[in-house]
Amino acid sequence: MSKIPGKYLLDTSENFDEFMKALGVGMVMRKLGGSAKPLVELSESNGEWTMKTSSTMKTSEIKFKLGEEVDETTQDGRECKTTFTVEGDKLIQVQKAVKGKDAKFVREFTDGCMIMTSECEGVTSKRVYKRQ
Repeated sequence: MSKIPGKYLLDTSENFDEFMKALGVGMVMRKLGGSAKPLVELSESNGEWTMKTSSTMKTSEIKFKLGEEVDETTQDGRECKTTFTVEGDKLIQVQKAVKGKDAKFVREFTDGCMIMTSECEGVTSKRVYKRQ
């Protein structure tokens, strides 16, 4: 679990446009999202985690405790009941949409990077973020 906290900058992205299409994201937002190079900051204090995602377009932040459902409004505007869990070196985020589509994100942490696999309706995207 100690590998998780840190700052990660997007390095490579595969199939992200197709993933956003599966979520129902419109073309303009997909173009903006696909061109962004987000910085993800993960921190933990007394069992409460914070994940801040910053790009030139938008900054979002979610606070959560592992295993506890939180309300989340995603960057594409979906309203979700979201739960985070940890399995080994993986932080797993499951979004159950109140409005929109469900999605799952698995972030795997190594010494040098975070590998995020995103899945919606059978469409998978892989994005690699380098630890800063």
